[in-house]
Amino acid sequence: QVQLVESGGGLVQAGGSLRLSCEASGSIFSINAMDWYRQAPGKQRELVATISSGGTTNYADSVKGRFTISRDNAKNTVYLQMNSLKPEDTAVYHCHADVRLSTYSPNYSYWGQGTQVTVSS
Repeated sequence: QVQLVESGGGLVQAGGSLRLSCEASGSIFSINAMDWYRQAPGKQRELVATISSGGTTNYADSVKGRFTISRDNAKNTVYLQMNSLKPEDTAVYHCHADVRLSTYSPNYSYWGQGTQVTVSS
């Protein structure tokens, strides 16, 4: 019922920028935390950035000062602005959201299918 669809990935040179978007759709009562994860081949999936429903943000040390997470609650969309990209940022980026489907339901975790970000040197 709930889908998260990412967009904005691509191939960029080191030092460049990309802006990722993730829109949640479906039967949604509310969305709590929204997050961006990434996974490179042969590596563990890591949390890149998270943003609460109230706008509180947290970042992995590796991206602090370069990435900015934001959200538009009216559009059920989370963004990840990525600046000063490095080759080590290359990964599939997935968005994640904790979604409540009704007033009395608990939160459920939903994942997007991912968007590829490739940074060349």
